[in-house]
Amino acid sequence: MLKKVLIANRGEIACRVIRACRKLGIASVAVYSDADASAPHVRQADESVHIGPSRSAQSYLDTEKILAAARATGADAVHPGYGFLSENAAFAAAVAGAGLTWVGPAPESIRDMGDKQNARELAIRAGVPVVPGSPRLSADDAQAWQAEAERIGFPLLVKAAAGGGGIGMRQVFESGQLAAAVQGTQSQAKSAFGCGDVFLEKFIPKARHVEVQVFGFGGRAVHVYERDCSLQRRFQKVIEEAPAPGIAPQTRQAMQRAATALAESVGYRGAGTVEFILDVASGDFYFLEMNTRIQVEHPVTEMITGLDLVAMQLQYAAGELHGMEQADISSHGHAIECRLYAENPEKLFMPSPGVLSRFDFSALDEGEARVETGYEQGGEITPFYDPMIAKVIVHGKDRSDAVARMLGALRKIRVEGPRTNLHFLEACLEHPGFAAQDVSTGFIAEHGAALLEATKRAAQAAA
Repeated sequence: MLKKVLIANRGEIACRVIRACRKLGIASVAVYSDADASAPHVRQADESVHIGPSRSAQSYLDTEKILAAARATGADAVHPGYGFLSENAAFAAAVAGAGLTWVGPAPESIRDMGDKQNARELAIRAGVPVVPGSPRLSADDAQAWQAEAERIGFPLLVKAAAGGGGIGMRQVFESGQLAAAVQGTQSQAKSAFGCGDVFLEKFIPKARHVEVQVFGFGGRAVHVYERDCSLQRRFQKVIEEAPAPGIAPQTRQAMQRAATALAESVGYRGAGTVEFILDVASGDFYFLEMNTRIQVEHPVTEMITGLDLVAMQLQYAAGELHGMEQADISSHGHAIECRLYAENPEKLFMPSPGVLSRFDFSALDEGEARVETGYEQGGEITPFYDPMIAKVIVHGKDRSDAVARMLGALRKIRVEGPRTNLHFLEACLEHPGFAAQDVSTGFIAEHGAALLEATKRAAQAAA
């Protein structure tokens, strides 16, 4: 059994893990930087340890400081959350090497899936279709990535080879844009993941982003249904829903089989997500990547299945969860998650740091919505971290009911101080294309002008 878990993260995911620990009777340890000294996750944990300056590289990405905090507090396990070091195989190995339990897949699985080319080859071997792409490339090797770009063809995407989450991703339509895109991705990748290598991938003009939640038990795995994460801006997800709407039953089942086949082929252990691109025009789907961690959008899966994925992670790491049968996992109704960001939709969704002079969810009725946040009224949104300040999740009997419930919840939320995308989320949910399930990763870009106009109307109505 686990007795004390150190959470190597911050914000809402740290609060979420603390809640799961409390549910299971496990003590929790928070770590925090200068910027997070008064953050809720620091107070909610049973213990907390300061690990350095506000910049991630000097705190949340510093392996030695985190391990030192674990030793000092007597923690026997580390949960990495998502982002930061969650998909860093060397960190996972260092945790195990320090005699601690790593709440996640084996370092080998993280390494195998973290290398985009290796993950593609594993997917091919498991019989999973893949998008045309390149091997892992050094951003300094211009000759190599130029040759790969010509082979793949334009348009294409430049991605960080060492991590996911859309960080550093850039779209390139012609060869003249390639160098700047590679350099930009390299810079962001080095900052976020400590590695500037890149990966090129064919861009599908109208695609949906559909992912399958899996849970592996070594040689076998189960799927926990799928999520649609197509509504994105700057390659970052904004609205997610489960199950994915409007997909042919045979395609849905094929995706689920492909995801579990891939997890089983690598002996995957614990929670993971297999991401696919679904070509809207052809109906074909392709393996995108596998995230070897808990996802930001995991609550929608929990809402339709009744499972607690974070508690399952902890129980599996403790040796208390030995397996599940696919027939025992069922889906009910429809769930939607909206990510509330401190950002300005009118200025290309640029972050909007500042003090949350009002951050009020009190008008929500009990059970009306699930709110996950790592902030509180009076807290400060700093420029050091991702600008997401909360997740709002609802569950309905069907999709239209869930949309209505979400709109009702969003209209009761009050945020003042930084600019946010609160009213933009309303505009997306009310758009006729969203109602008609005509969603794609280009939805926000395609309907940008109309969505911004609707955002202004929603803001005026709220005022």
